[in-house]
This record gives sequence, structure tokens and C-alpha cells, in this order.
Amino acid sequence: MARLLSRRLWEAVRDLLPIVVVAAGFQTLVLRQPFPDVAGLMVGALFVVFGLMLFVQGLELGLFPIGEAMAHAFARKGSLGWLLVFGFLLGFSTTVAEPALIAVAGEAADVAADAGYIAHDVAERSAYAIQLRLTVALSVGVAIVIGIFRILRGWPVHLLIIAGYAIVVAITFIAPDSIVGIAFDSGGVTTSTVTVPLVTALGVGLATSIRGRNPLIDGFGMIALASLTPMIFVMLFGIIRFGIRASGSG
Repeated sequence: MARLLSRRLWEAVRDLLPIVVVAAGFQTLVLRQPFPDVAGLMVGALFVVFGLMLFVQGLELGLFPIGEAMAHAFARKGSLGWLLVFGFLLGFSTTVAEPALIAVAGEAADVAADAGYIAHDVAERSAYAIQLRLTVALSVGVAIVIGIFRILRGWPVHLLIIAGYAIVVAITFIAPDSIVGIAFDSGGVTTSTVTVPLVTALGVGLATSIRGRNPLIDGFGMIALASLTPMIFVMLFGIIRFGIRASGSG
């Protein structure tokens, strides 16, 4: 265990070293200013290194095995209904509590209130932010369900991605301007530190358990779908909430 942790520690230092070199180089060579609070920076860097080391080790010891084990168990039971329910709830629950999504939804509510799209009071802004979060979480749950069907049926992932982005482009022309940017950003905040390993492990484990499926080809691709569907769902949310974009608007 000591050897494993030391290897993880070195890997964490190696991964963070380029960031440190870039920051230090610009601070000393370009800005030509001393580092503020050197002791605090060093302590923070140590926390980041040890946190990254423990996080990666935790993924390998806990999240990856449990995702694959549950996929194998569902495949053995042959219960498609429960597998789809589990996949949907997995995507929904891990996304709705994602800190990045909470931050983006809160900021979007504040900006929408300042621009006059919603009432400028705490209750309305809170409701708008919650609606955005639930919409994105719902879209990720649907994406996981589609990903499970893709693995079971052997659908090519690139066709789903092409079709999905075609829908995104089409809806962009009619969605309100006030929601388009938020929709595109929401696709990037859904892949959280818990969702990614669990969903990846679920896909790989499911592809491994099904005869005729290649884990390398069929086991990956759910994360791409989970980044795509929020764009569609959030723009549809904007259309329902604010109406179709007026003809001739930006």
C-alpha cells in the first residue's frame, strides 16, 4: 500500500507540475512580481497534490469497481427496466448536486433578473435556478438511458452525436438569445467528478457483460451524450419559458 500511495503521489506531482511551471514562469519572467503569500501557496499546493492523489486512488478502489459490478449484476439479472431506472437516477442525482451547475444556474438567474427576463426578487431567482438545474439533471438522466440502449443495440456513437448536434444547431435558430449561451455552457458543467467515473464504469462494465460487444468501442461515449443533451433540453426550457425567438432578432 505504501508503494502504491507513493506512486500515486508522484503521479499527482507530475500532473500538477506543468501548471506550477507556467504560473511561476509568468509571475517571475513576465509580470516580474514576487509571489503573494508564499507560505499559503505552498500549503495550498500540498493540499491539492494530496487531494488529487487520494481522489484518483479512491476512484480506482471505490467508484470504478462499484460501477462495473452493478453493470455486471444488472446484465446477469437481465432486468432492462431496472437497469434503465438505475442509469437515469444515476445521471440525475449526480448532476443535480454538481457544484459547477449550482454556480452557473445561480449566476444565470442573477443575470436574467438584472436583464428583466424574470422578476428581480429572491424567490423568482431561486425558482429559475432550480428549474435550470432540474432541466440539466433530467437531460443527463435521459442521456444515460440513451447510452444504455446504444450499448445494448450496438448503435454507432458517432451517428447519435451527429444527430444530436444537428438538433442543437436547429434549435439554436429558434431558441431565445437569453438562453442559448447558458445552454451551451450547461453542456460543460454536467460531467462532474462523480458522474464521469461512475458512468464510464457503468458503460464499460455493461459492454463487457454483453456477448458481442467490445468494451473499447461500445463501452465509451456516454459522457459525450451527457454533454450534448443539456444543450437541447435547456434551449427547449428557454422556449417554453420565454417563447420562440422573435423573427429578425440577433
